Amino acid sequence: MAKTMAVGGGVPVIFIIAFLILCGAADLVSSDASNHRYKEGDVVPLYANKVGPFHNPSETYRYFDLPFCSPDAVKEKKEALGEVLNGDRLVSAPYKLEFLKHKDSEQACKKSLTKEEVAKFRSAVNKDYYFQMYYDDLPIWGFIGKVDKENKDPSEYKTYLYKHIHFDILYNKDRVIEINVQTDPHVLVDLTEDKEVDVEFLYTVKWRETNTPFDKRMDKYSHSSSLPHHLEIHWFSIINSCVTVLLLTGFLATILMRVLKNDFVKYAHDDEAAEDQEETGWKYIHGDVFRFPKHKSLFAAALGSGTQLFTLTIFIFILALVGVFYPYNRGALFTALVVIYALTSGIAGYTATSFYCQLEGTNWVRNLLLTGCLFCGPLFLTFCFLNTVAIAYTATAALPFGTIVVIVLIWTLVTSPLLVLGGIAGKNSKAEFQAPVRTTKYPREIPPLPWYRATVPQMAMAGFLPFSAIYIELYYIFASVWGHRIYTIYSILFIVFIILLIVTAFITVALTYFQLAAEDHEWWWRSFLCGGSTGIFIYAYCLYYYYARSDMSGFMQTSFFFGYMACICYGFFLMLGSVGFRAALFFVRHIYRSIKCE
Repeated sequence: MAKTMAVGGGVPVIFIIAFLILCGAADLVSSDASNHRYKEGDVVPLYANKVGPFHNPSETYRYFDLPFCSPDAVKEKKEALGEVLNGDRLVSAPYKLEFLKHKDSEQACKKSLTKEEVAKFRSAVNKDYYFQMYYDDLPIWGFIGKVDKENKDPSEYKTYLYKHIHFDILYNKDRVIEINVQTDPHVLVDLTEDKEVDVEFLYTVKWRETNTPFDKRMDKYSHSSSLPHHLEIHWFSIINSCVTVLLLTGFLATILMRVLKNDFVKYAHDDEAAEDQEETGWKYIHGDVFRFPKHKSLFAAALGSGTQLFTLTIFIFILALVGVFYPYNRGALFTALVVIYALTSGIAGYTATSFYCQLEGTNWVRNLLLTGCLFCGPLFLTFCFLNTVAIAYTATAALPFGTIVVIVLIWTLVTSPLLVLGGIAGKNSKAEFQAPVRTTKYPREIPPLPWYRATVPQMAMAGFLPFSAIYIELYYIFASVWGHRIYTIYSILFIVFIILLIVTAFITVALTYFQLAAEDHEWWWRSFLCGGSTGIFIYAYCLYYYYARSDMSGFMQTSFFFGYMACICYGFFLMLGSVGFRAALFFVRHIYRSIKCE
């Protein structure tokens, strides 16, 4: 793209627009006071973000959807693309927290709640609603009320609203370092009955000095996932995975090396023996093993999409390991996903089209369209459905029209052109498929095979081992993405990812060998499906997590969880499928190159 823009007057306008859109999308979030330095009495920005049921992290609403005190002029904060995708909707809060200014039981406002407003607050308290705010870009949250259940009979439960908030702020010279919020459990408003209530919302502010430097102020949010107890479990997960990998790879390598060695010796001996001796095993099908698969356009498209998602994952890991995704860097991950996916679409186009042409495909334009829609299509349909659900719930997860336009423009002006450029480059690469043996004109008939050699049982065998290597770490990732835990140990996650790739490659190679030894030469799709089957196991884990490990409920949260997890698992299926196929292709080429075939 840079080369195109350097070409004087003939620069296509769309590339300039695309560049500006991506620059806007990649804008990271900063507070209004960009240098975070204040003098005594300066107003430090405090934004109210959202409220929602604690156990339903996707079901969040605007702060003022509940009848809190609102300032005279509610000022909305301008947000980056990632923040909007994250469901953040920041508005000016009703509390004024000037720098170094103590306040004691200051009145935010006095409000008379109608019966409808009381009912709204009561419903929110009963659902464990919490609020979230940002003070100088530091996150704070608390519950809006409590239910007194000391009386055993549910009909006698009392619902209370907290009306007094305590802000405890730590500063170092002219900078805010830490903020903690507590709601006063003794100053309450009874909301149990349907009647009008007068409420005086109060807040107290205390300032204390600290020696913690400004660049360490976010550390406290990542400490929870680095506590010794958690690290022990993480390292246990790593050791468990490593043992699994070592045993598996050692076991498979020993068997395959021994079996292959015997095969090579046997086939070499057969060549020296009588010419008319009938061939058996994987050498027998050498004339069919490189016969191109059925549905070659779909196969090449799946390989291209999987390669793009693999590249995307590697780039995300690089950004995570250099510290871009620190806790509560609002929307940074979503921004990175959108921008990197857009910029890597050329990889999908090149891989799919070049491989399709190697498979002697002729309609490369249709193949390119299929590649562009293979992952984006299901994701777009899922998004349309879930965004409609969010709009019906008036939740902050519903994307504004402007954001949808930006995403469509990114897809139209960046993703699609790069996909086409990659496709043209792939078509012009003129690479030929490297097959070490000739393919016969007519395919051999595959002998009858036992039921466990069918595709579905083989996928079940192939997916189980890679899944067993990652399932402990999965809980922590789910608790972070679909809960309120913080995940910051990206180095461990990266090791687990490498282990996942190794196990996937090894198990696919092993199953491909056994398939060829049984004289079944249709290994292309089988190796892809076996490699990607871990994605199906992860989706099965979603069912377990939802019903056994979480307290999520309601149609919106359930549809968001299973809808977006289906897209993520589908992405895993494509990515690991391409890893499995690449490993199997390398192995098959190697073994057939090592024997003499007529």
